[in-house]
Amino acid sequence: MGRPRAFDTDQAVRIAAALFATHGFEGTSVDDLVTATGIHRGSLYKVFGSKRSLHLTALRRHLDHEIHPATAAIATLTDPEQALAAAIASYDNGPAAGLLLLSAAERAPHDPDVAALVAEGITALEDALRPSHGDNASQLASTVLGARLRLRARPTTPKEH
Repeated sequence: MGRPRAFDTDQAVRIAAALFATHGFEGTSVDDLVTATGIHRGSLYKVFGSKRSLHLTALRRHLDHEIHPATAAIATLTDPEQALAAAIASYDNGPAAGLLLLSAAERAPHDPDVAALVAEGITALEDALRPSHGDNASQLASTVLGARLRLRARPTTPKEH
């Protein structure tokens, strides 16, 4: 009989999601994950199987705890200006799109599981904007996500780190 798990799996996934959202999949090493979570490498592999599996788990959690709550709130707004302001606040200035966008750019073209999760997140935003923007919802969602991507791509100053 093995020893009971000595760490909180959900907390480890939250920490991993933050690392992946900041540094991307490729920019986050297993050593980074071990250091940030405080979980031994063997335990990390035993629970999650691989860095990829942990990334998928983190992305799923990100959708469930960040993207879907944000889009559910946006979907309740029928006034176009209010819905757009909520989308911008959630995506451009908030945490909702970080991991989603990095996963879309870095992993989705090569990993169908990541691509499916990214598509789910993008579709959720489009669907949330549909009550307020009708047929323009997909274009507006692309604009909101594109603006967030542009913010992520700009160089940072040492003060911002």
